[in-house]
Amino acid sequence: MNDALRNLYQEVILDHGKHPRHFHKIDPCSHCREGYNPLCGDQLTLYINIREGIIEDIGFTGHGCAISMASASLMSQAVNGKTVAQATEMFKAFHHLLTAKDKDSGHEEKLGKLMVLAGVKEFPSRVKCATLAWHTLENIMHNAGNPAGTP
Repeated sequence: MNDALRNLYQEVILDHGKHPRHFHKIDPCSHCREGYNPLCGDQLTLYINIREGIIEDIGFTGHGCAISMASASLMSQAVNGKTVAQATEMFKAFHHLLTAKDKDSGHEEKLGKLMVLAGVKEFPSRVKCATLAWHTLENIMHNAGNPAGTP
């Protein structure tokens, strides 16, 4: 990762970690799930209103490391207003970005601003922090009943 990208990564993580967007409870909401990362202690609750296959509103509460909170903040911005199908594709692309061995994910266009989190891949122990909110979202979209975790 070049220095300019590393600096941008750090700035975005710090900004979204300290001032997360969509950090609020939605009441009432159509879907609510908890997510927990036992390795780092990150814990969040994701609230979503989905109507006719569209994520109309999203919010989260909880606590965790800067990467976890920043990722949840960036995710909530990215999927708000998207269809469940689009959010599912974003989940797949984001998960591939952080877990695949190849450097070129081919998902830059699909992920947009989320690409700044690609730097997390350099810190394997932090990938679970960055993917917690995403796994919680996937849990909601696929109606899994248990709290989400980071496999």
